[in-house]
Amino acid sequence: MEINSAAPVITRDEILIDAPIETIWGIQTDVNAWPSWQPDVDRAQADGPLAVGSVFRWQTAGLDITSTVQEVDVPHRIVWGGSAQGIVAVHVWMLGPQEDGVLVRTEESWEGEPVNAQAEALQPALDGSLRNWLENLKRAAEDSVGPTTRH
Repeated sequence: MEINSAAPVITRDEILIDAPIETIWGIQTDVNAWPSWQPDVDRAQADGPLAVGSVFRWQTAGLDITSTVQEVDVPHRIVWGGSAQGIVAVHVWMLGPQEDGVLVRTEESWEGEPVNAQAEALQPALDGSLRNWLENLKRAAEDSVGPTTRH
Protein backbone atom coordinates (compact mmCIF):
# COMPACT_ATOMS: atom_id res chain seq x y z
CA MET A 1 0.00 0.00 0.00
CA GLU A 2 1.22 3.49 -0.83
CA ILE A 3 0.13 7.00 0.04
CA ASN A 4 -2.35 8.72 -2.26
CA SER A 5 0.01 10.63 -4.57
CA ALA A 6 -2.96 12.74 -5.76
CA ALA A 7 -3.93 13.90 -2.26
CA PRO A 8 -3.94 17.66 -1.64
CA VAL A 9 -1.49 17.34 1.30
CA ILE A 10 1.56 15.07 1.08
CA THR A 11 4.71 15.06 3.17
CA ARG A 12 7.86 13.02 2.66
CA ASP A 13 10.80 13.18 5.05
CA GLU A 14 13.71 11.09 6.28
CA ILE A 15 16.37 10.95 8.98
CA LEU A 16 19.48 8.89 9.62
CA ILE A 17 19.45 7.20 13.03
CA ASP A 18 22.57 5.75 14.64
CA ALA A 19 20.95 2.75 16.35
CA PRO A 20 20.14 -0.86 15.44
CA ILE A 21 17.14 -1.29 13.15
CA GLU A 22 15.48 -3.58 15.72
CA THR A 23 15.72 -0.84 18.37
CA ILE A 24 14.17 1.77 16.07
CA TRP A 25 11.43 -0.64 14.97
CA GLY A 26 10.63 -1.54 18.58
CA ILE A 27 10.26 2.08 19.62
CA GLN A 28 8.23 3.04 16.55
CA THR A 29 5.80 0.13 16.81
CA ASP A 30 5.26 0.22 20.60
CA VAL A 31 2.19 2.41 20.27
CA ASN A 32 1.41 2.38 23.99
CA ALA A 33 4.80 4.00 24.72
CA TRP A 34 4.49 6.79 22.14
CA PRO A 35 3.56 9.49 24.69
CA SER A 36 6.76 8.72 26.65
CA TRP A 37 9.04 9.87 23.81
CA GLN A 38 6.72 11.70 21.43
CA PRO A 39 5.55 14.97 23.06
CA ASP A 40 2.97 15.59 20.31
CA VAL A 41 1.09 12.38 21.22
CA ASP A 42 -1.22 12.87 24.19
CA ARG A 43 -2.57 9.31 24.37
CA ALA A 44 -1.97 6.07 22.51
CA GLN A 45 -3.43 2.61 22.97
CA ALA A 46 -2.94 -0.64 21.07
CA ASP A 47 -3.98 -4.10 22.18
CA GLY A 48 -0.87 -6.17 21.51
CA PRO A 49 1.79 -6.07 18.81
CA LEU A 50 1.01 -4.39 15.50
CA ALA A 51 0.02 -6.73 12.68
CA VAL A 52 -2.04 -6.36 9.51
CA GLY A 53 -5.55 -5.50 10.62
CA SER A 54 -4.51 -4.24 14.07
CA VAL A 55 -6.40 -1.16 15.20
CA PHE A 56 -4.88 1.41 17.52
CA ARG A 57 -6.19 4.66 18.90
CA TRP A 58 -4.24 7.79 19.67
CA GLN A 59 -4.63 11.49 20.23
CA THR A 60 -2.48 14.27 18.80
CA ALA A 61 -3.12 17.97 18.20
CA GLY A 62 -6.60 17.59 19.68
CA LEU A 63 -7.55 14.89 17.16
CA ASP A 64 -8.76 11.47 18.25
CA ILE A 65 -7.40 9.09 15.62
CA THR A 66 -8.21 5.46 14.97
CA SER A 67 -5.60 3.84 12.73
CA THR A 68 -5.56 0.42 11.11
CA VAL A 69 -2.35 -1.34 10.13
CA GLN A 70 -2.46 -2.12 6.40
CA GLU A 71 0.98 -3.66 5.84
CA VAL A 72 3.88 -4.92 7.96
CA ASP A 73 7.34 -6.13 6.94
CA VAL A 74 9.27 -6.40 10.23
CA PRO A 75 11.59 -4.45 10.73
CA HIS A 76 11.56 -2.62 7.40
CA ARG A 77 8.11 -1.27 6.61
CA ILE A 78 4.80 -0.50 8.26
CA VAL A 79 1.77 1.23 6.77
CA TRP A 80 -1.28 2.43 8.65
CA GLY A 81 -4.24 4.55 7.76
CA GLY A 82 -7.22 6.10 9.38
CA SER A 83 -9.45 9.08 9.61
CA ALA A 84 -10.12 11.88 12.04
CA GLN A 85 -12.72 14.61 11.65
CA GLY A 86 -13.02 13.98 7.91
CA ILE A 87 -9.28 13.80 7.22
CA VAL A 88 -8.28 10.49 5.67
CA ALA A 89 -4.61 9.68 6.12
CA VAL A 90 -2.24 7.00 4.86
CA HIS A 91 1.13 6.81 6.60
CA VAL A 92 4.09 4.75 5.37
CA TRP A 93 7.26 4.13 7.40
CA MET A 94 10.36 2.51 5.84
CA LEU A 95 13.58 1.58 7.65
CA GLY A 96 16.69 0.77 5.64
CA PRO A 97 20.14 -0.11 6.99
CA GLN A 98 22.94 2.13 5.74
CA GLU A 99 26.68 2.02 6.36
CA ASP A 100 26.41 4.70 9.05
CA GLY A 101 23.04 3.90 10.61
CA VAL A 102 19.44 3.31 9.62
CA LEU A 103 17.67 5.60 7.18
CA VAL A 104 14.09 6.10 8.36
CA ARG A 105 11.85 7.42 5.62
CA THR A 106 8.24 8.40 6.08
CA GLU A 107 5.52 9.66 3.79
CA GLU A 108 1.95 10.57 4.53
CA SER A 109 -1.02 11.74 2.50
CA TRP A 110 -4.09 13.59 3.74
CA GLU A 111 -7.35 13.95 1.85
CA GLY A 112 -11.01 14.67 2.54
CA GLU A 113 -13.21 17.73 2.67
CA PRO A 114 -11.37 19.49 5.54
CA VAL A 115 -8.09 19.03 3.66
CA ASN A 116 -9.54 20.33 0.41
CA ALA A 117 -10.80 23.42 2.26
CA GLN A 118 -7.53 24.12 4.12
CA ALA A 119 -4.69 22.48 2.20
CA GLU A 120 -2.44 25.54 2.44
CA ALA A 121 -2.74 25.62 6.23
CA LEU A 122 -2.56 21.85 6.73
CA GLN A 123 0.53 21.26 4.58
CA PRO A 124 2.97 23.00 6.97
CA ALA A 125 1.22 21.33 9.93
CA LEU A 126 1.88 17.86 8.49
CA ASP A 127 5.43 18.82 7.43
CA GLY A 128 6.24 19.96 10.96
CA SER A 129 4.54 17.01 12.60
CA LEU A 130 6.53 14.43 10.64
CA ARG A 131 9.81 16.32 11.11
CA ASN A 132 9.20 16.41 14.88
CA TRP A 133 8.25 12.72 14.90
CA LEU A 134 11.48 11.74 13.11
CA GLU A 135 13.65 13.87 15.38
CA ASN A 136 11.98 12.46 18.49
CA LEU A 137 12.34 8.89 17.16
CA LYS A 138 16.05 9.53 16.50
CA ARG A 139 16.56 10.90 19.99
CA ALA A 140 14.67 8.03 21.65
CA ALA A 141 16.50 5.33 19.67
CA GLU A 142 19.98 6.81 20.04
CA ASP A 143 19.47 7.55 23.74
CA SER A 144 18.26 4.00 24.37
CA VAL A 145 21.41 2.35 23.01
CA GLY A 146 24.12 4.79 24.08
CA PRO A 147 27.23 5.59 22.05
CA THR A 148 28.99 2.22 22.32
CA THR A 149 26.37 -0.16 20.95
CA ARG A 150 25.07 1.71 17.94
CA HIS A 151 24.55 -0.08 14.63
